[in-house]
Amino acid sequence: MIARLLAGLVLIAAVAPAAPPNRVTTIEIDGAIGPATADYLARVIARPETAATACLVVRLDTPGGLLDATKRIVQSIYSSKVPVVVYVAPDGANAGSAGCFIVLAADVAAMAPHTSIGAAHPVELGGLGGEKADDIMVKKVENFAASYIEAIAERRHRNAEWARAAVRESASLTAEKALELKVIDIVAPDLPALLRQLDGRDVGGRALHTAGAIAEPVPMLAREKLFQLLWRPELLFLLMLVTVYGVIGELSSPGAILPGVAGAIALVLALYMASVLPVNATGLALIGLALILFVIDLFVPTHGIVTAGGLVAFFLGALFLFDGAGRAFRLPLALILPATVLTAAFLLFVVGAGLRAQRLPVRAGRESLVGQKARALTAVAPDGGRVWVEGENWDAISDTPIPEGAETEVTGVRGLTLLVKPRN
Repeated sequence: MIARLLAGLVLIAAVAPAAPPNRVTTIEIDGAIGPATADYLARVIARPETAATACLVVRLDTPGGLLDATKRIVQSIYSSKVPVVVYVAPDGANAGSAGCFIVLAADVAAMAPHTSIGAAHPVELGGLGGEKADDIMVKKVENFAASYIEAIAERRHRNAEWARAAVRESASLTAEKALELKVIDIVAPDLPALLRQLDGRDVGGRALHTAGAIAEPVPMLAREKLFQLLWRPELLFLLMLVTVYGVIGELSSPGAILPGVAGAIALVLALYMASVLPVNATGLALIGLALILFVIDLFVPTHGIVTAGGLVAFFLGALFLFDGAGRAFRLPLALILPATVLTAAFLLFVVGAGLRAQRLPVRAGRESLVGQKARALTAVAPDGGRVWVEGENWDAISDTPIPEGAETEVTGVRGLTLLVKPRN
């Protein structure tokens, strides 16, 4: 009897479905931290599906970002009902500036070998609005950032002294040194190794069961990707280029419509992005001056001197456009130099062609008849007559009488009457 019971239990165990495997939610944040990044993380944390997983793993690689967006991300992590693990990876990744705040705010901070963290000075956070602020403003923002990162580190029981140094002295650490100084909790070469080290860890009274867990990635939505793209400094610069080309193209070829419409749309988008990004007013002013100089050269014969000045102003404006902002917002020379050369080529060839076309004699309409040969259908005198020109019968007058059938030349157009003279 007992043997049959044991056999039945074994059979039931054999056919019973296995327990569902543990799952973790994963997201990836690459590039500068901005409004779209903050929205992305907040959306994923708020998903019911995320709350049903063991934890949220944020794979991070960023040179920095905006202070306001960083604060929103930290607040989202604090309010999360599921443990948030921030993992700086892969090898060579960096949690710079804003990324340093985010790593310290995580429930569990992890890094891959050969990665780095630090350099969280307010200038790197875009905390000065892209302006060369005075010493007092710099000090205020620095004090705020230092106290803010210290509060984050103390809340997570991490090295607050180093956190202050990351802000005030732009200190940086490798993953191995960060683990030694208790800035982070784990060094793991990849996600499976990270999940094995997380297994059994107590986070806020909740034991993590992540060994062998299935990773469920949640990508950005299309609109989040679009917003992430829109606020990039490179795109703002390209929109400014389109604005310049559109305005110049429309003024050099009036009635073309398309250049003007494209330039207007680009201008509106550029103004919106400039209100979000830490743009330097001096850079904007120089690019605006360049546009004015380009327009002046369209209507004033300066033999290219004004255009040359405009190109210099354009180049300097691009250099200063994000001066004072962090590394995440700097425009590389590899973009500025080709853009300046392209602008010079545009002005030389495209605008030059448009102006040359405007100076060509009219080749359509009644004005194109001037200089054409016409045959007198009737005698033409000062009081009138008829001529045949370009396949049409026209009224004509001539100061010199012209006999019927003679060859004449059109010298002008007065309403619907041609002015003609005898043809030599």
